[in-house]
Amino acid sequence: MSAPAAALAAVRARVERAAAQAGHAVALVAVSKTQPAAAVRALAAAGQRAFGENYVQEALAKQRELADLTLEWHCIGPLQSNKCREVAEHFAWLQSLDREKLVEPLARHRPAGLPPLNVLLQVNVDAEASKSGCAPGDVPRLAAAVAAARGLRLRGLMAIPQPHPDPAQRRAAFARMRELFGALAREHPHIDTLSMGMSDDFELAIAEGATMVRIGSAVFGPRG
Repeated sequence: MSAPAAALAAVRARVERAAAQAGHAVALVAVSKTQPAAAVRALAAAGQRAFGENYVQEALAKQRELADLTLEWHCIGPLQSNKCREVAEHFAWLQSLDREKLVEPLARHRPAGLPPLNVLLQVNVDAEASKSGCAPGDVPRLAAAVAAARGLRLRGLMAIPQPHPDPAQRRAAFARMRELFGALAREHPHIDTLSMGMSDDFELAIAEGATMVRIGSAVFGPRG
C-alpha cells in the first residue's frame, strides 16, 4: 500500500469508528489546498473522490490537470464576489457562503446543464473578528435566500470553530452548531449536512453531529 493510501485508510478508519459511535454516516472531504495535483491524483487512486480547495484559481488549475478523473470539488474558502462565476461553473459544492449578495450571481452563473450547486452556510460560531462566516442570527435569512434561488441547493451549515487548546471548548462550539443546524432543519427539513471538524478535532465534531469532515494534513501530511 502506498503512503497516501495508508494515510487515507487510517483516517477513514478513525472516521468510521467515530461515526459508528455517533450513530450516523460521515463524509470525508480531503482538503487539498497548496497540495500539488499529483498528490490529489494519488489519493484519488486510493479511492478518495471529494476534495476541498480554499483558493479558486489554484483549484481551477488542478481541475484542468486532473480532468481525466471524476472528482467532486468543494470550495471551502472565503468567496469573493468576482469569483462567483468560476465557483458556479466548476464546483459541486460551496461550503463557505456567508452573505446574501453572493446568492444572485451564484444562481445566475450556475450552468443549466449541471445539477444545482450544493450550498452550505458558513457560520462564525465563535464570533472571531479574523474569520469569515455569518453570525448565527443571520442564518435564517441567508438560508431562505439560498432555498429560493434557482440553481442552488441548500444543504446545511459549515463552521471552523476557534482552535482552542481545551477540547471541551471546541466541543462546546460544535454543540452550538448542532443546535443551530437542528433549528434550521425545522424550517428546511431537506437539509442533511453539518460540515465541521478538521485533522485535530474531527472525532469531537462527529460526536456532536458532524456529517461531513474536512481533513488535510492527516491525509496529505504537513504542508511544506
